[in-house]
Amino acid sequence: MRNKIDFIVAGVGGQGTILASDILVEVGYKAGYDVKKSEVHGMSQRGGGVESQVRWGKKVYSPLIEKGKAEFVLGFEMLEAARWTEYLNPSSVVYVNKHKMFPPTVSTGQAVYPAESAIEEELKFRAQHFEWIDAIGLAQQLGNPALAGVIMLGRLSADLEIAPEIWLNVISDLVPARFVELNKKAFITGRELKG
Repeated sequence: MRNKIDFIVAGVGGQGTILASDILVEVGYKAGYDVKKSEVHGMSQRGGGVESQVRWGKKVYSPLIEKGKAEFVLGFEMLEAARWTEYLNPSSVVYVNKHKMFPPTVSTGQAVYPAESAIEEELKFRAQHFEWIDAIGLAQQLGNPALAGVIMLGRLSADLEIAPEIWLNVISDLVPARFVELNKKAFITGRELKG
């Protein structure tokens, strides 16, 4: 068991960011960690940013992660992932769903969405490992784009020393019964992305 693991989950309202962080919290508890979580919903119902900070440790005193201390960043949307570069360090791991949702300032022409290459370059520069994931495409292949967040968690899980059964049990507990099997399939799809 590691002394601590700090996660940032960043996305846009409706992408499953809160569900993903809830799953992270429960998996941490079941794995024997002390766990704390902080989340900001912003204008989530209007497509605004949503972020969660989840901390696992032997003893966690604060739910907030210090800048430069995040071990993992899960970006459910490209620009939202890029907003967290100050929290990265040379050993951080970043997984980003290769998906764009234009914020109102971009839609109204007041701002320009950064180039994909610029986002990738910055995240690669700041982190030890950066990986694009076509979570939306994979979720659509499974029949529901809302599964993208669980696919992202599946990929993350492959880097953590926690049995897949714990993750799958938590998914069973937190997802409505009629969607459990599909979410389990999404989790396994994400987990199998590790090459």
